[in-house]
Order: sequence, then C-alpha cells, then structure tokens
Amino acid sequence: MIDVRVPDEQEGTKAVVRAWLRRVGDLVFENEPLVELETDKVTQEVPAPAAGVLTEILLDTDDEAEPGALLARISEEATQPSAARPEPVEGLPLPAAKEEKQPFDRLRTSGKGEMRLSPSVKRALLQHDIDPSRIEGTGRDGRITRDDVDRAVASATTVGVGKPTTAQPRHFAGGDIPHDRMRLKIAENMVRAVSDAPHVTALFEADFSAIAAHKAALAAKGVKLSYTAYLIKAAAEAMAVAPAINGRWEEDRIAIPPGINIGVGTSLGEKGLVVPVVKDAGSLSLEEVGRKLDDLTSRARSGQLAAADVSGGTFTISNHGVSGSLLAAPIILHAGQAAILGVGKLEKRVVVRQIDGQDAILIRPMAYVTLTIDHRVVDGHQTNAWLTRFVELLESWPAA
Repeated sequence: MIDVRVPDEQEGTKAVVRAWLRRVGDLVFENEPLVELETDKVTQEVPAPAAGVLTEILLDTDDEAEPGALLARISEEATQPSAARPEPVEGLPLPAAKEEKQPFDRLRTSGKGEMRLSPSVKRALLQHDIDPSRIEGTGRDGRITRDDVDRAVASATTVGVGKPTTAQPRHFAGGDIPHDRMRLKIAENMVRAVSDAPHVTALFEADFSAIAAHKAALAAKGVKLSYTAYLIKAAAEAMAVAPAINGRWEEDRIAIPPGINIGVGTSLGEKGLVVPVVKDAGSLSLEEVGRKLDDLTSRARSGQLAAADVSGGTFTISNHGVSGSLLAAPIILHAGQAAILGVGKLEKRVVVRQIDGQDAILIRPMAYVTLTIDHRVVDGHQTNAWLTRFVELLESWPAA
C-alpha cells in the first residue's frame, strides 16, 4: 500500500480538500492528478505517487488537510494501468493509453477549435458540462482559469431565501452570497492578524516624476516595466536604514532574516487576493524584478501559482491605488511580518517646489504612500526613517 499525503509546504495556513478527481476502486496512473487542495492562497493538485488502485480515501471533500496528513492509499498489487483500462467516471475524463494520449491541457470545443486548458480547468468543464467557448478567459493570452469556470457555474445559480433559482443574473436584489473557502480563510487570517499585532500607520507622499521618466525611457528601448517593479526595488533598498522593517516578532526576539522577500498583493476579483513573493529582491536588478513580477502576477491570475510562490515573504506591498483609492489605512499586516507598504492612486497634483531659491507651483504625478507596522517590532522613528529613504529613492531615480 502506498500512502498519499498532504504536501509539507502550506505557507502556514490550513488546506482543505477541494475535490477528489478519482474514486475508491479507480485505477490511477503515477503522477496523475488525484485530489485538489485549497488554502486561502492557492489551489494545488496532489498527484498519485504510484500506479495502482485507489483503495481508501481518508479525508473527504471540505475536510481540513494538515501538512503531512494522510489523504488516501493506493494498492500497487492491482492490475497495472498498462494492462487494463479504468471504467469511466461520470463527469471525469478517461486517461488515454500512452500511444493515443493527447495533450492534457487541450480540449476541442464547438466554437474555438483547440484551446489550451490546465488539468484543473479541463476537469471542471467536464464535470459541469460547460462549453469553454462560452467562457471569456481572464488568464494570460485569454486562457480560461479555474476561477473563470467557477464564476460561470455561479452565474447560473443565485442563492436566496429558500431554494436556489437557476438561470438568474449574478447581480440581483436581495438574497445571500455564500462564503467560499478562500474568503473564509482570508477572514480568519485578517482577524488573527489584527488581534495579534498592534497596527500603526504613517503617511508620506511621493513624487513619481523621476520614475515616470525612467519608465518611459526604458519603454522606448523595448523594456516595459510596471510601477510596482520600481516599488519593490526601492522598498528592498530602503531596508538598509531600518532592517527591522523586514523582521518579525517572536516571543524572545525580533528576528531579521538575511534575505528580503517581497510579496505583492494581487487581486483575484470576487475571489479575494493572493500574495506572490519576489524572492531575494535585494539582490535583483530592476529588470530582473520586473520579469519575476510579471511571471508571478500572470500565474496568480490564471490559477497557476505553486505553494512555493506564495511562501517565505518577509515584507508586503499593497498597490491599492491601481483600483482607484487614494489612501487605505491601516492595511492589515501579513502573518509573521512587521510591516506592509500601501501605495495609493498615482495622479497629477499641484505641489510647491523651490526653483532657484524661489517657490514655484508645479503639477507633478503624486501618490500617497503608507507604512503600517507591527508596533511591537518597530517604532515611529524607524517607520519614518524607512519611508523617508523609500521616497528619496523614488524621487531621485537616475535617468535611464
């Protein structure tokens, strides 16, 4: 008997069993996706560690799945997949024999020919009998994500007082919207963070003229960077004046890790948000930061993040201004971190500057920046020193 266990890497949060992709008695292939687990950050598939028959499922759908917990058992003594084919399972694809197996991430549709689909998306489409040509993908290059499928299913069902009503619009008067597991986990983490750490917020503002000029100059050379890449680079460099900003509270010490791993809050729409982490940001060039950030953000929005992509963060940036807000405070700290940077909407504002010793009224691209800190770890002096250096870096960015 071969044990199937929950992976050890869970970023400190409990996972739950989202869906079993095979049933007891099914023949499974080695490395074939067997079960989906979900945390507040990612959905991940656990593959079968060996070929054989799924003989026992120990954690059912919606059960909590602690790291290392036993999920199921597979018997290797049964007929091997090469010698026999499994019976079809309603709503699930039948694995093809090796010589006839088609790419697992493609599905032929009635309207769009062949589309690239992840295993999770493909199974969800088959389970709910949905034609993917009817779904507008929000992932990279228009690819359909698991969230897109979930929204398509949800849009056909409205939960109100009494029985569910099908074929109703998603936006409706009255009724209830049930919590999904990700929303419940986010709520649980937010309450715990506020309860554990005293939040204090400091507010500065920054002139983005130098950043805008540098960004435009690189774009003219074919290098496209987001403003967030600059924020990550400046935040990493600002740690030199107040290292504890990159630290965390422990019962007997303030622990300051050697690396600067910066998480970036990434919205998933109605599903909440995830925080992919740019590892060792302090040692990366601006262009390297931009490439890593683009990759992580794209995979976050297409549901392709792995547990390692959202683990190990030491500091977080919430670029809430991209959705229009000028100021958000306090921004809730990420678990185990001492500070989180908030950046408001970038907009042109009138400012007073000195030119040749005379005051002048100018129009500049400005944004409010906040640093919310765990007051157990750092005080106002360190907070303001960090923000002062961060703003200096943004406003004095060298020309490209």
